[in-house]
Amino acid sequence: MMVYSKKKLQNSMDIISVAIVEDNHDIRSAMELLINGSEGYACIGAFNNAEIALEKVPQLLPNVVLMDFNLPGMNGIECIIRLKAEYPDMQFMMLTVYEDDDKIFMALEAGASGYILKKTSPGELLDAIRDLHDGGSPMSSQIARRVVAYFQKQAKPNPALEALTSREKEILDQLSKGFLYKEIAGNLFISIETVRRHVHNIYEKLHVRSRTDAVNKYFNR
Repeated sequence: MMVYSKKKLQNSMDIISVAIVEDNHDIRSAMELLINGSEGYACIGAFNNAEIALEKVPQLLPNVVLMDFNLPGMNGIECIIRLKAEYPDMQFMMLTVYEDDDKIFMALEAGASGYILKKTSPGELLDAIRDLHDGGSPMSSQIARRVVAYFQKQAKPNPALEALTSREKEILDQLSKGFLYKEIAGNLFISIETVRRHVHNIYEKLHVRSRTDAVNKYFNR
């Protein structure tokens, strides 16, 4: 089963197009209504299994794909692996109930750049979609804590961090805790554009391309 949004993508350069892969009808419908009812977002496809998503997502080419973990037939992780291999610039975010370490790292290794729990509030979900689209790696705070705790257990001093300024280290620490760009801006009393500029410099200095890779460097993984 698949559902296409009737929302027209006028001024599409300013609209984030989203596809949903979720087998629960009520959850899928609620997310679709939220996204289509919010300015700057459009749900262009909603699918209840991975097999249909593999067929239709390449035709739609959404900016962001929200992916459930457990699906009938192929699971969400395998679906991400297959789509990411063909469309490396497509952004994937897990939207799931699972908080255990194995599933978190399976998702990140598969190519997901965000990991949000289904109990996340509608406003936070929209912020996470935009953050992901803008180059961030949003995670629910509970997930970020698990990632941080995992790496802290094996943390060793990393000489590469010496290349960072004190402000860049502050921002990297905030990134490691799962804060969105706008939250970092608020916490440090700077603009979102300043945060983006510092994150770009951090990535350049650490020779990484994502928040996950930067956090790995932060904890010397």
